[in-house]
Amino acid sequence: MNYFEESLNLHRTLKGKIRVSPKMDVRSKDDLSLVYSPGVAEPCRAIAANPDDVYKYTIKSNTVAIVSDGSAVLGLGDIGALASIPVMEGKAMLFKRFANIDAFPICLDTQDTDKIVETVKLIAPVFGGVNLEDISAPRSFEIESRLQDIGIPVFHDDQHGTAIVTLAGLLNSSKLVGKKMEDLKVVINGAGAAGIAIARLLKAVDNPDSPLATPVKDIVMCDSKGIIHSGRDNLNYAKQAALEFTNAENKTGTLQDALVGADVFIGVSMPNLMDRNDVATMAKDSIIFAMANPVPEIMPDEAKAGGAAIVGTGRSDLPNQINNVLGFPGIFRGALDARAPRITPNMKLAAARAIADHLREPTYDQVIPPTLDEQVAWRVADEVRRVAEDEFGQK
Repeated sequence: MNYFEESLNLHRTLKGKIRVSPKMDVRSKDDLSLVYSPGVAEPCRAIAANPDDVYKYTIKSNTVAIVSDGSAVLGLGDIGALASIPVMEGKAMLFKRFANIDAFPICLDTQDTDKIVETVKLIAPVFGGVNLEDISAPRSFEIESRLQDIGIPVFHDDQHGTAIVTLAGLLNSSKLVGKKMEDLKVVINGAGAAGIAIARLLKAVDNPDSPLATPVKDIVMCDSKGIIHSGRDNLNYAKQAALEFTNAENKTGTLQDALVGADVFIGVSMPNLMDRNDVATMAKDSIIFAMANPVPEIMPDEAKAGGAAIVGTGRSDLPNQINNVLGFPGIFRGALDARAPRITPNMKLAAARAIADHLREPTYDQVIPPTLDEQVAWRVADEVRRVAEDEFGQK
């Protein structure tokens, strides 16, 4: 099947993939009087008297805004707000399908950080959570950080969703190849939102003493100019900050130099950056998560020819798909159910472990659950809710 052509036909036929449906029919005057005037005045009065009742009487308790400025959409880059709508609609479908959450695309016609922050704060009253999506780094870091105090969880999925699912896959992969997480030497290629978030989670930077954390030994990050090290003078503030917890030996050189002796390669970058000869320089039984889409940094057969034991990609037509849909529906479901004001590092670690543990017997071709496994989101939700209630108190 030509997915590009068929997808275009599907979107043309449907004219968008989501719609709003009422939860009851309005068939009589009594129905109208209950859902609108005069009856609707009473829940309005109740909320005015006790703002917390908004969760009791409105959609806020089960509603997420999917906010994007269209600046970093899939592998398409900066295509703008209008062109990002199909992706945000698809995300809304997945929220509903896997966690029964009503999500709405909010595609903003600005890439001004201050305006985005202000807009999210202004629309926050109707939503129980905000999923930031496809916003380019390093602006995405600042936007998310400035929205952590608005009383509802704000979560940049390109960062943390990717990191959580990557950690889940690595937890199972390390067991299969007989290596401990704390002994792993990791190379991450791609130092944008996803790459830096993966590094932070794998090193447990935000909660090193958590019982859920098992930090890896070391991480070397690379970008298009090679290894990120202290001697480089062309680093943005996010890459500079990443040096505080990566590249302990201050290695220099190219991606190929970084790979020598590494146990793990994680790619969130560009296609066809490696071949079997590069993999052959890595440690025995190496683990490769090449997640560039639609063409990975290295294809599985090529990676295995170089000696890789486990290979994952972002593609659904290949084994070990590392896909955010395993994470974000359950994470928000758990956060909403716990009425968590934000998504904490421990909640992220709990989500990763729930995804990993969902597979009772991982295999080399299945280190992570299938993306269409309907039970994953609910298992993640349970663990995230439990941790959130411990941290914030039960609502």
